Amino acid sequence: MLTFRQVRYFVAVAETRKISAAAVELGISQSAITVAIKELEASLGVTLIQRRVGGVSLTQDGQNFLLHAKNIEANVADAIHSMKTKEVAVHGSFRLGVTYTPLGYFLLPLLARFRRAYPNVDVEIVEMEREALEQALQDKRVDVALMVISNISQEDGLKSRLLLRSPRMLWISSAHRLNRRAEISLEELQAENFVQFTSDEADRSAARYFQELNFRPRIILRTTSMEAVRGMVATGAAVTILANLVYRPWSLDGGRVEFRPIKESVPDLALGFAWRSDKQLTEIENRFCNYLMVSVDPKAP
Repeated sequence: MLTFRQVRYFVAVAETRKISAAAVELGISQSAITVAIKELEASLGVTLIQRRVGGVSLTQDGQNFLLHAKNIEANVADAIHSMKTKEVAVHGSFRLGVTYTPLGYFLLPLLARFRRAYPNVDVEIVEMEREALEQALQDKRVDVALMVISNISQEDGLKSRLLLRSPRMLWISSAHRLNRRAEISLEELQAENFVQFTSDEADRSAARYFQELNFRPRIILRTTSMEAVRGMVATGAAVTILANLVYRPWSLDGGRVEFRPIKESVPDLALGFAWRSDKQLTEIENRFCNYLMVSVDPKAP
């Protein structure tokens, strides 16, 4: 019988691509994870992971089940939060500024659950680029922002709170010559064509860590279209490095996109909240921030 423990262990392995790393993250033994995943595979009647040198990879069934597993985790977190909530008749509103990445790849399903939990709270969403959003916070046109906080420039005028870190990985096609490798170095990518995603300052972030790592990618396309990025990677025309948060396994024409860890220390994408330094979050704003925190990590206070 499928259990929530098995689902949690599977998600941890799927996200880290290493049983050892998942064990450290969960604070349990590697053998406990191995047993739980074998039990899960037996319950489902499919193989979810395959062992490789230096880590594991997801099978097609594993990739498909990962989407369901993350929904299970989110629903359990939602249930836990609802049990902790003492006041259900909360009224009010606030204005949330959001940049491209959290809006498109993180916020919307959690916002839908928050609205079900707090039907009398009105959250007005405004999408802005980072610089405009920082100014809107200072001008009090936005109350709280959800953004890539590592990009914040007005550090003296804003407070921030980390919500999650998403590892940046190499994206390659399923037919790529390096696809069987569990981990890939930047040196091995010197001859590769790169497609550079540019929305939400992804290109600026990449330029910073590429310079620090003394790596000069051969960029053949810069684009704001994530579908163009996936399409080029899936067809083998180029590779890219992006965060797991925005990863999806298929391009629009059905091509397969794989991801692999990078040997060098490429920084994670840091997603979080930001607000003015002189502002105290209201009760409703605090509830919203905490709701998202618990949704990401059910152990969060």
